[in-house]
Amino acid sequence: MRLPLYLDIDLSSGSVRPYPISREYARKYVGGKILAARILLDETRPGIEPLAPDNLLIVNTGPLTATGVPACGRFNITTKNVLTQGIGTSNCGGNFGIKLRRAGVDGLIIRGRAQQPVYIEVAGGKASIHDASHLWGLDTETAQAKLPGEYGKIVIGPAGENLVSYACVLSQERVAGRCGAGAVMGSKNLKAIIAFGVAAAPVANRDGLTKLTKKWTATVRANAMTGVALPKLGTVGFLAKGYKSGFVPVKNFSQPKFEEAKEFTGEGYARDFLTRNTGCVGCPIRCGRKQMEGQKEIKGPEYETAGLLGPNLLNASFKLVGSWNRLADLLGLDTISLGGTLSFAMELKERGLADLGVDFAHLDSISQVIEDIAFRRGPGDELAKGSAWLGEKYGGLDFAPQVKGMEMAAYDPRRSVGLGLGYATANRGGCHLNGGYMIFLEAIGPLSINPQSPKSKAALTMMMQDLMEAISASGVCLFTSMAIFPNALYNMASGSRMRRWISQVMGRSGGMVQLLNRRPRLAGINLSIIPYPKALALATGQRFNLGGFLELGERGYNLERLYNLREGLKGDELPKRMTTEPQDPQRPETIVPLEAMLGSYYRCRGWNEAGVPRAKKLRQLGIATLGTDPSVAKNKE
Repeated sequence: MRLPLYLDIDLSSGSVRPYPISREYARKYVGGKILAARILLDETRPGIEPLAPDNLLIVNTGPLTATGVPACGRFNITTKNVLTQGIGTSNCGGNFGIKLRRAGVDGLIIRGRAQQPVYIEVAGGKASIHDASHLWGLDTETAQAKLPGEYGKIVIGPAGENLVSYACVLSQERVAGRCGAGAVMGSKNLKAIIAFGVAAAPVANRDGLTKLTKKWTATVRANAMTGVALPKLGTVGFLAKGYKSGFVPVKNFSQPKFEEAKEFTGEGYARDFLTRNTGCVGCPIRCGRKQMEGQKEIKGPEYETAGLLGPNLLNASFKLVGSWNRLADLLGLDTISLGGTLSFAMELKERGLADLGVDFAHLDSISQVIEDIAFRRGPGDELAKGSAWLGEKYGGLDFAPQVKGMEMAAYDPRRSVGLGLGYATANRGGCHLNGGYMIFLEAIGPLSINPQSPKSKAALTMMMQDLMEAISASGVCLFTSMAIFPNALYNMASGSRMRRWISQVMGRSGGMVQLLNRRPRLAGINLSIIPYPKALALATGQRFNLGGFLELGERGYNLERLYNLREGLKGDELPKRMTTEPQDPQRPETIVPLEAMLGSYYRCRGWNEAGVPRAKKLRQLGIATLGTDPSVAKNKE
């Protein structure tokens, strides 16, 4: 078993040295966000400020990154979350993760603060620090163009340089958007990281993985979602289903419908704006969009961007969304937090609580406001701090679209209550992915597990959260999980008796799912429809089965929870709008019955009534020695 190579880079002193990863750490935590969470716990003291030099920025990959399996171009960024003060993780595509592994390096641990702007170069298993004064102040596109073309790159824009709380990081056109990672880079005077190499990613059983990859890729390409719907319409294809199900946010999550959005759909976008579809390096799904802006072809919006800068702002123009999305990318702003912050500021004005220069009736000023946020000018200086900060200052936290301080994604949880539970318990804040992406089981995917019912949602949410966690740590895109569901399910008529029956059975499956959650070794098998455990075994040489894979995700979820508890984050709550104000006044059940699910969720997780992992659970996961004291011996469990 090859141990991963991590480099420890201190920008304050300029030193670069190997960071040893033990065999036990490689086995227990594998890579990506899970290994990074452990390192963050080990290497930082409680209570550090996210933008202080002693915060870490961990950029790493998973064992499947760059191996050739479907959608394996992922890398992870972990740090202390600028918005929540808890764990911050962000996963990204582009070509940087592939280039980093081909450079012979699996991860970077970056600490300290450079005296002047710098960038880091990684090649040949080593790293060096270079002056970046000529790059400082440049937008993300121009900065990448000025760096060597053959390198993989991650960069920040002016928003990161100016420490906007939701500044993001870009690799090519892909975005590590959440948690303010761009601001952490900016606080370290770190403009960019570049990597280059031609070495193949290490694989324990190359022939076996190649054989699996061929079959797995064929499955992804033949699947109705990953091989047809996503390539054809991209994630904006979720909009039409979202209007029907009611989960698209409208006017700061305050109303159920937006009649002007009838053509604001994936089908409308494909007809009027799409020039071609694209995707990350080596990905067969090709879910990215391209459109024209004047004479230039630009990136089209994802669902999250379209929902939060579209109906959420009472906007039904893809032209405006495309323009704002490009501007946000150039400046380095997370469009999810941007959209949630803008809509909240608009409602503040509507209620007479604050005038921050934006309102639902006048959208022509948004481009200027986005620039003002990135450069911290005028009201943009306060908008740069996010909706939770604004709610604390001006009031309105009950309707601020955030959890733990970070803005929610573009799914109204009152039409997907399992997702509401996921939002509330997500370790990084209002995140649909860290929350388990229950919207897929309740509304987007081939099933419709009663989206208004709390039954079985605790067990299902836990299982989905652990699955998402483990897939992410492996180095593979989460969208590949959609291909687990066979075409027979996708192709069933929405109102068919068989589909209704399957959904009803799944809706009553809580006990069975919890048996799997509690005794993951009962799943000591590998299923061909879930290829990740076998792929990890072939790549690393370790033994993996489905139970061990889910246990890996559970271990990661508990590590993140321990970090949050250490940093003082307590309680799993939603804005009161989501739990007390029906999304549809004609349907009083359209709220999130959070209290009805939370206790069951804690029991499923083996946590106490306050949401703290019990000692028995930590022992079961092999992290019993991990306390809240970061002086615990590193790499020696």
